[in-house]
Amino acid sequence: MSRRQGSLYAEEEEENEINLTPMLDVVFIMLIFFIVTATFIKEAGIQVERPDTVTADTQDDAAILIAISANDEIWIDRQERDPRAVRGIIERLHAENPKGSIVIQADEGSTHETLIVVMEAAKGAGVTNVAIASDND
Repeated sequence: MSRRQGSLYAEEEEENEINLTPMLDVVFIMLIFFIVTATFIKEAGIQVERPDTVTADTQDDAAILIAISANDEIWIDRQERDPRAVRGIIERLHAENPKGSIVIQADEGSTHETLIVVMEAAKGAGVTNVAIASDND
């Protein structure tokens, strides 16, 4: 009889344990969901000192970030680009995301000429939604 009571005690202990497998499955599924749906921050490649503005609108769907340094270097996708190649690069990036816009981050020390070169390249690539980044006061 003592042997039978021992086996009942072992069965009761098994019933009292919590099965963590379904909980782990849910956690892993949630992790995969958040990784897939996360939006990643895009960077142009360099730190730019943007000019200050009083009025500015936010741009939510920026697909292409272009930075212009104080030395008039053009940076796209963390690489310095030749001004003559900017249009082709914008065309390729715009084809990947046709609904996205272009945000140009021009340094305070950059010239207007470089900014116009980039804007003309965007216009030539067929992108109509172009914004210039600034710092709000």
